[in-house]
Order: sequence, then C-alpha cells, then structure tokens
Amino acid sequence: MDSIPSLSQSREACRRMTQHHAKTFYFASHMLPRSKRGDAYAIYAFCRYVDDRIDLAPDEAARVRAFGELRTLLEAAYASESPPDSLLAALPWLTAFRETSQRRAIPKSYFEELLVGVEMDRGRVRIETWEELDRYCYHVAAVVGLIMVYVLTKPSPELLKPARDLGTAMQLTNILRDIGEDWERDRLYLPASELEKFGLTDEDIARQRTGDPFCAMMRFQIGRARSYYGHAQAGIAGLPRDGSQLTVRLMSTIYGAILDEIERANYQVFRRRARVSFGRKLGLSLMVLFTRPPASSKPV
Repeated sequence: MDSIPSLSQSREACRRMTQHHAKTFYFASHMLPRSKRGDAYAIYAFCRYVDDRIDLAPDEAARVRAFGELRTLLEAAYASESPPDSLLAALPWLTAFRETSQRRAIPKSYFEELLVGVEMDRGRVRIETWEELDRYCYHVAAVVGLIMVYVLTKPSPELLKPARDLGTAMQLTNILRDIGEDWERDRLYLPASELEKFGLTDEDIARQRTGDPFCAMMRFQIGRARSYYGHAQAGIAGLPRDGSQLTVRLMSTIYGAILDEIERANYQVFRRRARVSFGRKLGLSLMVLFTRPPASSKPV
C-alpha cells in the first residue's frame, strides 16, 4: 500500500492539481497569503476530483456508483475520526481537504449542493427557463464562491450574496464560451425560452448559425453576465486587503475579459474558444494592482 501523505505532502498534491488544471486561478492565487493559498488549492482539489470522477465514468451505471462513492467520501472528510489509511493513501489531496474544510468550518451542505450540481450535468442537458439556469449556476459555481468566502475571511451576508453573484457570472461566462463544446456533448445550457425569444432553436446551435439573431442573443446573455459581475463588486471590496481582495478582483477581471474576447470575435464561439492570453493577464494584473478598488460599506 502507498504511504499516507503528511499534511504538507497533501497540500503539495493539491497545489499541483490546481497548477495543472486551473491556470487562471493558479495565476491569480499568488496574490494570496500562503495559508489561504494552500486552503484554496485544497478546495479546488476536491472540486476537480468530483468533476473527473463523474466525467471519466464510462456509462450510467458507473456514474451512479461514482455519485454514491463521492457522497461517502464527503461524509468521511467531515467525520470526527480519520478516514481509512487506504483512502488517504489513494487520494493524496484528501488530507489537506479534510483539514481545510474542518478548520475553516465550511458547511458540509455547500459541498453536498455542489454534488447536486454535478449530477445535473449527467447525460443530455437542456434548460428551459432562466430560473432553471440560475439554479444550475448556483449548484455548480455560485456555491464554490460561498465556500471561498470561508477560506478568505469570516463569512457575513454582505459578502455571501456578492460571492454567489460572482460565481453565477463566471459560470455564465463559461457557458457562453463553451456553447460549441457543450453541444458536442449533447449539452445546451442556453434557456430554450430565451432562444425562442430571439428566433433561435436547437437546430440553429447544431448548425452553428451565427447570424443576427444569434448575435443579438449573445449580446443579451453577455449583458446579463456583466450585471452579475457588477453586483459582486461591493462584496469584493469588503474582502481583506491581505491579497484576498486583489485575487478575487483579478479573477473577476480576467473572467470578465473572456466576454470581451467573445465580442471581439463577433460572437463566433463555434470557431475557436475565447481565451485571455498570458500577456493580457499580466496587463490586467497591473491594472488591478494600480487601480483603486470601489469603496466598500464595510471595509475590512
């Protein structure tokens, strides 16, 4: 049996997972104090493992088993007694995740809600209304924003609502960027009622028709995403000024810049994946560093 990793070894495993799979977050995370940075990597490691465990399941029966195993794993992470040595050895990130989630007093219910969101991605996906999409965004992304509040500071209503809004904004950005890739997996997250409003159908997405109706729909969706980024700003300004505020401002700015790239490409999201270059990330970092943040009603 493999040896059980120490806490420092487990934290290093989480760092490597984040560096490999979440380049934008890893880039921004270097503004955080070391302790918060390590905790953020531990949270990411759990989220990544959940995604991979489901995505790599070869069939529906395997996915059902995976969901059961993930729920059992979460129970083990929050239990007062240590998980079995075999589990700690098999999942090098688990020791750090368990220590972080318990020390930061992150509600287990948030991770349970995340599992609900991953389950919503099972198989063919079609969304009918904005309310349905909003619920999906909450479970797969906004809840992660709520979790991160516990990593960065003491939670309060003034911070939790904006954190939820930022998570929604970032998930909406992902959806608009990945329309083509998602369709290839038989997933369409744009609400059918809103497609109909702009005279679009599933067939238009399948045929990659990007004429005036599609562009009008994209402008509407981008406007919605930007409104959520805007709602999040007051909460960001209330985060500690130990690098936490800068990190979240930078993440918000870089993700918001993906919307700029979609516009710059005239909404041609099927041709290439909109991305923010490393050079532009550096430029945005300097802008965030040297731009005064918006005032907070309760500065920390």
